[in-house]
Amino acid sequence: MLSIENLTYRIQGRLLLDGASAKIAAGWKVGLIGRNGTGKSTLLRLIREAGEEGDEAIRIGKAAKLGWVAQEVEASDRTLLDETLSADTERAELMERAETVTDPDELAAVHERLTTTDAWSGEARASTILTGLGFSQADLSRACREFSGGWRMRAALAGVLFAEPDLLLLDEPTNYLDLEGAAWLETYLRRYPHTVLLVSHDRELLNNAVTHILALEHQKLGVHPGDYDTWQRKRAEKLALAEAQKSKQDKQRAHLQSFVDRFRAKATKARQAQSRIKMIEKMGEIVIPLEERTHPFNFPDPEELASPLFVLDGADLGYAPGQPVLRDVNLRVDNDDRIAIVGANGQGKSTLVKAIAGRLRLLEGNRVAAPKVEIGYFSQDQLDELSEGLNAIDHVRKLRPEATEGQLRSIVAQIGFNRDKAETKAGKLSGGEKVRLLLGLMAMHKPHVLILDEPTSHLDIDSREALIHALNDYQGAVLLITHDVYLAEATAERLWLVNEGRAAPYDGDLSDYRKLVLAADKSRESQAAPIAAPPPPPAPPKRSDSEIRRATADIRKRITAAEREMERLQATLSDIDAKLADPTLYERDPGEAQSLGERREKARTALDDAEQAWLEANEAYEAEASA
Repeated sequence: MLSIENLTYRIQGRLLLDGASAKIAAGWKVGLIGRNGTGKSTLLRLIREAGEEGDEAIRIGKAAKLGWVAQEVEASDRTLLDETLSADTERAELMERAETVTDPDELAAVHERLTTTDAWSGEARASTILTGLGFSQADLSRACREFSGGWRMRAALAGVLFAEPDLLLLDEPTNYLDLEGAAWLETYLRRYPHTVLLVSHDRELLNNAVTHILALEHQKLGVHPGDYDTWQRKRAEKLALAEAQKSKQDKQRAHLQSFVDRFRAKATKARQAQSRIKMIEKMGEIVIPLEERTHPFNFPDPEELASPLFVLDGADLGYAPGQPVLRDVNLRVDNDDRIAIVGANGQGKSTLVKAIAGRLRLLEGNRVAAPKVEIGYFSQDQLDELSEGLNAIDHVRKLRPEATEGQLRSIVAQIGFNRDKAETKAGKLSGGEKVRLLLGLMAMHKPHVLILDEPTSHLDIDSREALIHALNDYQGAVLLITHDVYLAEATAERLWLVNEGRAAPYDGDLSDYRKLVLAADKSRESQAAPIAAPPPPPAPPKRSDSEIRRATADIRKRITAAEREMERLQATLSDIDAKLADPTLYERDPGEAQSLGERREKARTALDDAEQAWLEANEAYEAEASA
C-alpha cells in the first residue's frame, strides 16, 4: 500500500529524514511514533503530497484513495449530517446521478456501484460515527456554524472516517476527543477495513488499535510488528544486546591492539602484528545510538494542611443565573486524593474544576476551602496566557523578581529549558514546551492540590511518562481531566463521573467505565437502522470465477514466487542471526563475524525487494479481480 525508499528531507537546513525507508502493506494499522520535533507530521504531509503530485521516494498503491483531516469543517448552514455525508465524494456524486440519469444502462451501472459501496446505509453509518465521537442525535440536524472549532474538528474527523479511504492518515486524532470519544475511536480503528497510518502519543491507542509500529528515530524509519509496548520491550532488548556486543568487541579490539603495540617493532612478530592490524580494520564499528533523555517534571511537596482541602456543598455550577450546568454538587477533596474526572465533553468537567479552583462563582450552595490552601491549576486555555514576547527567564522573573540572573537560569534549567530554549520567546515555543513552562511556573507556588485539565495534548509519550512519575512522587492532591487512559490509570485512585447535570463519585475503575462507554456505543449502533435502498435495476453480468482465474494466472504465479523467496530469505536471516548471537563468535573468528554481517545485509535487502514484489503483485491481483 505504501513504500518509502531512501527518503531524505530537510527543513531550513535541519535534517529530519536521512535515507529513510519503510514498507506498509494493505490492511495494516500503523502507529507512527517519535519524539516531538522529529518530523512525524512532516512525513504525513509528504505522503499526502506524494498522493497528489507523485514522488520517486514515496509510492502509494495504484488507484488508492487517501484521506486525512485537513482542517475543521466550515462554519456553514449545512447540517452536521449532510457535511459528513458529503465527505464521501463518490457516494455524493452517485446519489446525484441516480436522480438525473435517464439512460437505462448508465442508470444500472450507477445503482450497481451504489450497492457495491453500501451507499444506501450511508446515513446510518454517518450517524454511528458522529454519535461515537460525542455528538448527540439532536446535533446531527444542527448547522455546522452552531458548533465551536473543537467540535467542527471532530466533524472533520467524522467525515474522513465515513469516506473510508484506502489509506487513512491521522495526526493526533485523540487531541480533540474526550476519553469516551478516544475509546470509541480505538475500537473503530481496530475494525477499520483498510490501511491506517496514525501519529499518536496516546499509549492506550497505540497498544489497542495498531498492528505495527513505525518508529522515526535518528532520521531513520523502522517498521515493527505488534503494539507500542511490544516495540518498546524489543527496542530495550536490542539496545542491551548491542551494548553487550560492543563491550565484547571493545575488549577484542583492545586485545588485538595490545599485541600490535607490543610486537610491531619485532621482526619475528611483524607479520602477526600486521595480520592483527587488518583484523582490527575489518571489525565493523558497533554504534550505540545516543539515548535522548526527557527532562523530568517536578512538583515540590507542599506544607501539610488538615483535610478537607475543599468542599462543595449543595452547589449549582454554571455561567449564567438560573442556567446551571451542574446541580446540587456535594463533593470534597482531601489532601491525599488522586481523582480522575470522567464524562463526555460538554457535560461540565471543566466547569467543575473551575469552581473548585475558585475561578468560577457558584450559582447556589457553598464552597469551603482550607485556610492557606495553594492551588496549581492548568488548562489548555492557559497556553494563551503566556506572553508571546517574553522568554522562559522573563516569565520566571515575574514570580521571583528578587532573584539574580544566575538563580533565574538555574530555575529555568530545572524546569527543563537549556540555554537556547531559555532565551526563546514563548511565541516560538512548541506546544509541548509551553506546557512544560506552565507546569514549571505552577510548581513554583508549591501547591497543595494540582488541578490538571487535559495536560498531555502537546506532550510526547516520553514526556507523558515523566509526568506520571512526577505526579506519583508528588505528596499533594491531584484532580485530573484527561483523554489519556494510560495516564489516568497510572495516577488516579478513584473517579468522579460528570453526566447529565450531576457530578458524583463513580463506583468502579477506568476499566469498568470504558466497558460502560463501549456498551453504550454498541447500543446506539444497534438502534441506527440503515435506510432501505430502492430496488436496483438488473446489474450487468459479472465475470465467472474461471474467467478471473485465467486472467490472474500469471499474477498468482508472481505472488507464489515472491512468497517462496520471502520464506527462503527469512530462513537465511534466522540462520545468520542465530550465528551472530553466539557471544564467542568475535573472539573465535572475527572474519566469519564480518562475513556474516555482510551476508545479512544482502539478505535483508533482497527480502525488502521480495516484499515489494509481493505487494505489487497482490495489488495487481486485486485490481484485475475486481475489474
